[in-house]
Amino acid sequence: MLGRLSLKARLVLGVIVLSAIGLAAADVATYASLRSFLVDRTDETLEQRTRGPGFDFRRGCGGPQGRRPPGASPGDFFQIRATGGAALCTRQEPEVGETSVPSPPRLPADVAAEESFTAPAEDGSGRYRVRVETGPHGEAIVVATSLAGVDATLRRLLLIMLLVTAAVLAALAALGLWVVRLGLRPLDAIGSTAAAIAGGDLSRRVERAEERTEVGRLGLALNAMLGQIETAFNAQRASERKLRRFVADASHELRTPLAAVRAYSELFTRGAESRADDLARSMRGIERESERMSALVDDLLLLARLDEGRPLEREPVALDELVGEAVETAQALEPDRPIRLETQPAGVLGDRERLRQIVDNLLGNVRAHTPAGAPVSLRVVSLNGSAVVEVADSGPGLGAGETERVFQRFYRADESRSRASGGVGLGLSIVAAVAAAHGGSVGAESEPGRGATFRITLPLATEGET
Repeated sequence: MLGRLSLKARLVLGVIVLSAIGLAAADVATYASLRSFLVDRTDETLEQRTRGPGFDFRRGCGGPQGRRPPGASPGDFFQIRATGGAALCTRQEPEVGETSVPSPPRLPADVAAEESFTAPAEDGSGRYRVRVETGPHGEAIVVATSLAGVDATLRRLLLIMLLVTAAVLAALAALGLWVVRLGLRPLDAIGSTAAAIAGGDLSRRVERAEERTEVGRLGLALNAMLGQIETAFNAQRASERKLRRFVADASHELRTPLAAVRAYSELFTRGAESRADDLARSMRGIERESERMSALVDDLLLLARLDEGRPLEREPVALDELVGEAVETAQALEPDRPIRLETQPAGVLGDRERLRQIVDNLLGNVRAHTPAGAPVSLRVVSLNGSAVVEVADSGPGLGAGETERVFQRFYRADESRSRASGGVGLGLSIVAAVAAAHGGSVGAESEPGRGATFRITLPLATEGET
């Protein structure tokens, strides 16, 4: 049953039940304490009457009706009993303003001395408090007074306690409902936020989440989780877009050499095998395009391995010597291009073949995008615990915004995708991926018409690693 109630209802109900139990316990204790106090005070009064100076029950009991024993009140009951229990005399006068004598108490046949007890009236209309004392001759002196005043006081007290308890419970219910609503308001906000997120709005967050409350800390934790979820979703979307673009670009790049191979094969089937010049041309074309496809597939496989986080070889590499070897190869390919090299000793820990590949890719990028004979300078330095390789050319440079995109896969400044300059746009992306796999980074600086500078930063090897 309670499981069907809302959290607010259960909290308020719990507060009311606990408060009702506490108030009931307090009411019972108050009622019992007051009743005991009033009864004890009545017993003390009766005892004082029987033991007070000048109190002669024989005179009072047998005297004129207009005179009652000293200290007695209207309506009190007096009786003297012999040792055997027989009543020697009984006296009871009307209460103030009454003409008839009230109903006497229903007393037991045997009463013990020095005893106090409560007895009902004979007609059941009320109760009496009875006190029994021993007289000077061994007789039993019975004094009883009505408990009507005590009962009336207790009834008024009971009524007041019931009204006060009901009022307090009602006030607690209203106050508890207000406090619970105020305290659970962040949970309502969390519910609204969760509903909005379920609807696709991943940017929603729980507002007014604070550390000082449990619900606030829950909101902060939920905001942190939502931030991670949004980041993961955005990363997934970006990865999916990147994958689609990658597949589309790879398909586009493979389509051209495949078409060329198909064209040369068709030329061969149309009789080129009988013509020596056409046969040689077809074979050279097929070989050239096959090499181009093989290089493209190798680059794609390398990027795929790096994306998967496969470990590279880890060995000490003298980066200054490696760059020097790459420069010698570049000079052999372009003897007329001036190349200036400035190096400092810089040892890194990594894959020598891949590090050489990224330096060759930077120099190949210079050959592809700068005029023949345009000078290029290379610099290897150690700076703040890192080895820095800079390749600066004197070509046309990059346009605004291109320095941040040149390391993207299949990106080329030539939007027409002309292959006159060679390449498919994977060289610099391989540079970035290999550098990242070594714990480094890449960057580019350029001004249109003033050349471009590409920078690779790798962590230096420690003494223990070298």
